[in-house]
Amino acid sequence: MTYDITIVGGGIVGLATGLKIIQQNPSLNVAILEKENELAKHQTGNNSGVIHSGLYYKPGSLKATNCINGYHELIRFCEEENIPFELTGKVVVATKSEQIPLLQNLLQRGIQNGLEGTRQISLDELKHYEPYCEGVAALHVPQTGIVDYKKVALAYGEKFKTIGGKVLLNHKVLKINHKNNLIEVITSSKTLISRLVINCAGLYSDKVADMNGELDLDVKIIPFRGEYYKLKKEREYLVKNLIYPVPDPNFPFLGVHFTRMMKGGVEAGPNAVMAFKREGYKRTDFNLKEFKESITWPGLQKVAGKYWKTGLGEYYRSFSKAAFTKALQELIPDIKEDDLVDGGAGVRAQACDRTGGLLDDFAITENAHAINVLNAPSPAATSSLSIGGTVAELALKRFY
Repeated sequence: MTYDITIVGGGIVGLATGLKIIQQNPSLNVAILEKENELAKHQTGNNSGVIHSGLYYKPGSLKATNCINGYHELIRFCEEENIPFELTGKVVVATKSEQIPLLQNLLQRGIQNGLEGTRQISLDELKHYEPYCEGVAALHVPQTGIVDYKKVALAYGEKFKTIGGKVLLNHKVLKINHKNNLIEVITSSKTLISRLVINCAGLYSDKVADMNGELDLDVKIIPFRGEYYKLKKEREYLVKNLIYPVPDPNFPFLGVHFTRMMKGGVEAGPNAVMAFKREGYKRTDFNLKEFKESITWPGLQKVAGKYWKTGLGEYYRSFSKAAFTKALQELIPDIKEDDLVDGGAGVRAQACDRTGGLLDDFAITENAHAINVLNAPSPAATSSLSIGGTVAELALKRFY
């Protein structure tokens, strides 16, 4: 079968990209390849379900622009498709006086990014929003919300198929060959011919980029596992909505926080530890080849040199429930170790460059045969329709 466009990866970004392309040009023959037997099984199906506002991201960056635009598109899509969501708002809390300047910097970013109503609140107001939360200063961000992103992704997929797109499950891409103006995509099920390949492979996006002819790729995907606990049902009253700490500006993770879930319950976490397998959702998951690739990457070695103290703390919390509880107690002192039960885990595809930079912004590259979405961490789910629109614009230029 010959396709105009073949998209590798059936997560929320790949599905949004396919939907945007076929909405704008329904005459194109577009296929989405997914290696699993279901869509949205990895990053999309294991994330926190937060609708991000755009508070954290550098004004003018791809993250800021796509998050803010994607936020509004996502809300409209959920309303049109009757997908349940809630705009709950959240508080961001400084627990130490030295965090107050960082909190004020966040507020300025939020204002620059157009977050109307985001403001610093008094400690009395903090108690109104989150009665059990403690801190020395806080922001309230009304735009933040919650949704089940797997439902969103499946709705993208259904709409994509309704317009004429093809979703092919159990199609793991093994090799990509370039033959004149056509591309041969060899999968575990069959071989397809395509005029353009779009790489939305998430945890394997660097591998597919390499197949796509991105020689001497300067980034590698390093998998970071985020582990969650859940609050026992009888202690869920301790959290009304979402409570976040002030993040470390030098580390691309937000720190352990509390999230009321659209599916019910309250999650606490995550930590952030390097996984020993790209799809390593358990501490015991290990793939020697993938682990070796990670630890021998010069960029990761430089990251380890810069952040070894932070990394040790994250691993300590991974194996010590008491240490995890202590981190949560900075925000809610009433939390006790026996309030927590094991939750799930997700693995984040974090792009790391050769010099030791953990890429903070979205990264998209192009060559003659392909478009590669190389870095799309949080808030990619919130931003999915906007990212999809950006990639669709790049793709459709080739078919005019």
